[in-house]
Amino acid sequence: MLRCLSTHLFLKERLHPGLLELTARSGAEAVEIFAARQHFDYTSREHVHELAVWFASNSLQPWSMHAPLYPDREMGRAGAHPVNVLHPEKSRRIDAMDEIKRALETAEHLHFKNLVVHLGERMDTWSPRAQEHALTALEHLDAFAQPLGVRLLAENILNEPTTPEHLMEIFALGHLTRIGVCLDVGHAHISGGVVDAIDTLGSRIGSVHIHDNHAVRDEHLWPGDGTGGMIDWPSTMDALKALPETPACVLEIHYNLSETPASITEKARAAFERLA
Repeated sequence: MLRCLSTHLFLKERLHPGLLELTARSGAEAVEIFAARQHFDYTSREHVHELAVWFASNSLQPWSMHAPLYPDREMGRAGAHPVNVLHPEKSRRIDAMDEIKRALETAEHLHFKNLVVHLGERMDTWSPRAQEHALTALEHLDAFAQPLGVRLLAENILNEPTTPEHLMEIFALGHLTRIGVCLDVGHAHISGGVVDAIDTLGSRIGSVHIHDNHAVRDEHLWPGDGTGGMIDWPSTMDALKALPETPACVLEIHYNLSETPASITEKARAAFERLA
């Protein structure tokens, strides 16, 4: 199991080498970079170069990048539209794919292996049109990602188009054999059950977002640390380890938990041990 930490935990800060060093000290072998402009400005040549230089001389792997959810530096609070490749308006879908491609282009320098993408927004509904837009987006982005050596991973978010069953339907209809899934365990816990999601998605799972909740809100808590959360981690890990290849496990913890560097190191190491 590849131990990975998402920089989602540091989303309020500019991503810099010091945070990557903290990630490495926390027991992670790899990192998922969260592409939010106030955190990682994928449009800044200088910022990309700064991180690329650090990765070139350190052992922490750039495993994946989470595609942007908003095109601005304020996560939509100033009125920017979400990045939504399933939006009913064609211009909005085109803008969304262009924004994702801007982030994806940084693979030329950062050499991450996977791009985690959202299909739609929270509470979007399933329809033939949503299926068509999902197919178009995945085909288009995959064609852009292949020359960069990047695999797309569609995440199960809290909406109908990305239920495990609908993701598998999209893949089958489009013969999308190269595209995988980033299974978000917390989302699966809220929307239908973790072990059932693993059974449905099977070998399509290339990466797993690990965090805990109480099956009501998407809280992004530390997994199984005794302070909250209701996910059955032993059965979850048994199901993941039974897959043909154990996927990378990415701790995706909420940035509002006010963790200190010392607590991050302690809690991340403890989480990786519990998941082993």
